[in-house]
Amino acid sequence: MTTVESGGGPTVRRILLGSQLRRLREDKGISREDAGYHIRASESKISRLELGRVGFKERDVADLLTLYGVTDETERAPLLALVREANKPGWWHNYTDVLPGWFQPYVGLEEAATLIRTYEVQFIPGLLQTEEYARAVIAQGHQNVSPDLIERRVSVRLNRQKLLARPEPPRLWVVVDEAVLRRPIGGPKVMRAQLEQLITLAEQPNVSLQMMPFHFGGHAAEGGAFTVLRFPEADLPDVVYLEQLGSAVYLDKREDVDRYMEAMNRLCVDSLSPAGTVGALNKIIGEF
Repeated sequence: MTTVESGGGPTVRRILLGSQLRRLREDKGISREDAGYHIRASESKISRLELGRVGFKERDVADLLTLYGVTDETERAPLLALVREANKPGWWHNYTDVLPGWFQPYVGLEEAATLIRTYEVQFIPGLLQTEEYARAVIAQGHQNVSPDLIERRVSVRLNRQKLLARPEPPRLWVVVDEAVLRRPIGGPKVMRAQLEQLITLAEQPNVSLQMMPFHFGGHAAEGGAFTVLRFPEADLPDVVYLEQLGSAVYLDKREDVDRYMEAMNRLCVDSLSPAGTVGALNKIIGEF
């Protein structure tokens, strides 16, 4: 059995528990339909459980373990304990009024990742935004929303950033298009402060920042922005996150992830080095 580190968070715990239940079911040659019948549920519910997309009932997991032949209490206890941990709400559950359902899984995955690689073409990535820049971005995208809700969205973004200051923070590797650094979000003063913060953050040992310059021309990530997340648990595959206007796509099939990893690796080779990026940032700051 695989255990999860205490900082894994409920999202990853659900995914890990689901993958373990799937493996136990497949080892016994039991269909999803038969497993669902055993716990008075549908085949589709078993599918959702195994993908970690819904919460678990301890009774259901106990019944499934019995069906799968896991009767030794020393083997059952860690999995049943994982059910209880997986059902604990993350801090972001206090913000469900402003967090769309399709984004909440990402926050949980981000919390649990040990490596976050992201390419951005429109805005500074959320983990690196100043409060004023974040407020300008959010207000622009939610013009008919009350100021209170805007502030709650800003609070979510700032809370997400706390993971970079943890005792064992994830490695963050960011590539931004030059347009991101030149687009005057919030006005010159806000942009200068944002660019100065990028320089400061780039000095952190767990943060790498690169700029894809205009003069390079076409490049590997012509499809747009994306993020790749990697986790410490061997049972969890890398996940590619693609955000759209009103939804998001999560990819974890090996061939899909490999395609985006190849694009990210190419971007890192073709972009300015971290040192060259800091030099470019200093130059751009002088233009605001």
